[in-house]
Amino acid sequence: MTALTQHTDNQDNSPGSRTTWRQTFGKDFTASLVVFLVALPLCVGVAVASGVPAELGIVTGIVGGIVVGLLPGSTMQVSGPAAGLTVLVADTVAKHGIAELGVIVLGAGLLQILLGVLRCGTWFRAISPAVVQGMLAGIGLVLIVGQLYPLMGGTQPSGTWAKLVGLPELTVRALTTPAGLTALGVGVLTIIVTVLWQRTPPRLSVLPGVLVGVVVATAVSVIAGFDLHRIEVGSLHDELRLPDLSLLNAGVLGAAVVFALVSSAESLFSATAVDRMHSGPRTRYNTELIAQGAGNTFCGLLGALPMTAVIVRSAANVQAGAQTKASRVLHGVWLLLFVVLLPGVLGLIPSAVLAALLVHSGWKLLGLKGVAGMLRTDRAEGAILVLTAGLIVATDLLTGTVAGLLAAVIKTAWDVSHLSVTVTPRGDDDEVVVLRGNATFLRLPRLLAVLEGLPLTKHVRLDLTGLRHLDQACQQAIDNWASRHREAGLDVDVIHAP
Repeated sequence: MTALTQHTDNQDNSPGSRTTWRQTFGKDFTASLVVFLVALPLCVGVAVASGVPAELGIVTGIVGGIVVGLLPGSTMQVSGPAAGLTVLVADTVAKHGIAELGVIVLGAGLLQILLGVLRCGTWFRAISPAVVQGMLAGIGLVLIVGQLYPLMGGTQPSGTWAKLVGLPELTVRALTTPAGLTALGVGVLTIIVTVLWQRTPPRLSVLPGVLVGVVVATAVSVIAGFDLHRIEVGSLHDELRLPDLSLLNAGVLGAAVVFALVSSAESLFSATAVDRMHSGPRTRYNTELIAQGAGNTFCGLLGALPMTAVIVRSAANVQAGAQTKASRVLHGVWLLLFVVLLPGVLGLIPSAVLAALLVHSGWKLLGLKGVAGMLRTDRAEGAILVLTAGLIVATDLLTGTVAGLLAAVIKTAWDVSHLSVTVTPRGDDDEVVVLRGNATFLRLPRLLAVLEGLPLTKHVRLDLTGLRHLDQACQQAIDNWASRHREAGLDVDVIHAP
């Protein structure tokens, strides 16, 4: 306990601070148990969905709790394996193999630390909301499509397109075979209990719905004697491996960069959301990025899954009344004790139950209400969202996200460079040209077309008072045009903003 007191926020050795720690520890202890109960099935489910042993997901949860929990950056945010990285990890393991996963995660962690030291953390807040929402929706779609197979007792094919094509056959088999009906029934029961438990009275809802759903569905499957595929849990020692740096190549380095950027973005987006849930110390983004990098570095050295800050566990931490970092550190301790002392309990959980949890998580990532709202309020932003999500489903996470970012930059450049040019004749010899908006090089062809189209037989009054911005390229073009007009012996009045 002494070690924990040295790392809590605003902690010192004065008697007053020790009294504060004693007052908050009871709430932190209770919150840590709640977060542990939420984290345990999710750590296992994310690992299984990623195509790696379940133990590696728990190792990442332990590191996220103890290592990241002790580091400065955020107070209430909880880190561990995330559903949002499931698709990325599964694709990476399929391409590079599990042996190279540790090298990739290690590289991603070191890159995150470098980004934090260079103070790049706050830049992740500048990403377009349409791209972020599109990325989450795309990940949610891929996650749902993939997890429908174990949910219905089927074998998941490789490739998103193959999964989509196989859904009709999977559905028929699930509804017409005893094995399919059993797996689907247990999975649906998990989702129903998880969702309905959130509507129970406050005294009962202290227990997380995720845990209750898993326990109820698992208990039903065991008592009824259902013949279902269940989680296989071995020894932590057998699965942990040091990274083999001889496996470094261009593909591994590229994957490490993708892991670093995606996990950093997800962690810092989560930090923004979690900060809105409590009135305690705000997240220091660059410091939090270093903490996340340290956690991923440890995970890479152990050959475990990558980590991010996760909104579900973080929200559970806040709602359970956590006061300091002690709650998230203790949740990591409980994970460690559980996997060491009671690993056989995890072997009772059917794969369909964990698949159901991930389908539920994917549905929340999809966020149809937010997608519909964006499509109604801003069609251009909605188009970027759909483009990002669609390309993630059709290709991969990196391609879809980069394409979405490029589209957002192009849209911003278009909006920023909007220029209105109005030409109004005044009598036979005068023209009034009014410019409004932003005169940038992107609008230079249109501006020149209007100015050069004016006859060299009229006096021109060029009104620039409505411009919010006039860049060097447009300024030079206006000066050159005015000079030519004056050389022809005509008057040109250029009116600038005061």
